[in-house]
Amino acid sequence: MPQPHRAPTFGDPRQRWLAMPPQDRQIFQKNAERWMQMGPEERKIMRAREKVYRAQVSKEVDAALRESGLHLEGEKRVQFEQRYLQERRKIEHSLRQEIESQRQQQLPALQERLKKEFAEPSPAGSSAAAPASSVSPKK
Repeated sequence: MPQPHRAPTFGDPRQRWLAMPPQDRQIFQKNAERWMQMGPEERKIMRAREKVYRAQVSKEVDAALRESGLHLEGEKRVQFEQRYLQERRKIEHSLRQEIESQRQQQLPALQERLKKEFAEPSPAGSSAAAPASSVSPKK
């Protein structure tokens, strides 16, 4: 009888690596390279951010489990947490892609507005350009 597919445990990095989709492996590799190039202070900041993120996600997992009405113990709870985190990462990835797509669509209009706003005023003098040119630069 074939065993059901189980998520790899956090203790076995090789199994986790093999279970990752190729795209996730690529992201992991890029992140590892960036990590190696960071200085000690940057790494400290990133560790602190990760600690806060994990605490927040842990609270959300607990809340999701409570709201589901399930009472899971041991391995079942670990599996629930892993699936929750897996699905959450998919949602977050999808949202990041959506936001980036919207940003790329809106950037040309923003650039055009800024181009008009900061263009040299015409000889007749534009009242719209006057307020922008009257602002003194920061020193």
